[in-house]
Amino acid sequence: MCKEKITVYCGNGKGKTAAALGYAIQSASQGSSAIIIQFLKGKKEEELGYLQRLEPEVKFFSFARFEKDFTELSEEEQKEESMNIRNGFNFAKKVLVTGECSILILDSFLELLDYGMITEEDMEVLMKAKSDDTEVMCTGKHVNSILRKYIGKIYEIHAD
Repeated sequence: MCKEKITVYCGNGKGKTAAALGYAIQSASQGSSAIIIQFLKGKKEEELGYLQRLEPEVKFFSFARFEKDFTELSEEEQKEESMNIRNGFNFAKKVLVTGECSILILDSFLELLDYGMITEEDMEVLMKAKSDDTEVMCTGKHVNSILRKYIGKIYEIHAD
């Protein structure tokens, strides 16, 4: 695994997803392919419709069933959505193992450990599944110590 190919956009400011998406679009314009998997943000049909116009170079996936962000769901809805998010995590693992793209963006991924949707072992397995040919980019509020050893670059975005 090539450490410098894992990049993180984190912090409490807005723009982490936009920065990652901009990177994907720029890379696609230079011949790369990107897959974006979004976690915890809910099913946003209008965004999905717009982003699908970027295919086939940039593909966007959300495994969410509910339209609301994860934190806005009831406890029962959160349990159901956790299973959907877990499917997204398993899809990310498959993408890394098969090398389906040049860039894999895991949007709002950093909090999955905090919410107990994945374990530290899951995180290790995912990071070790990455080949040297695939660049991984993660976004979220803060970096977990487990992930830190795999990261080459961290960009912190703060609200003023």
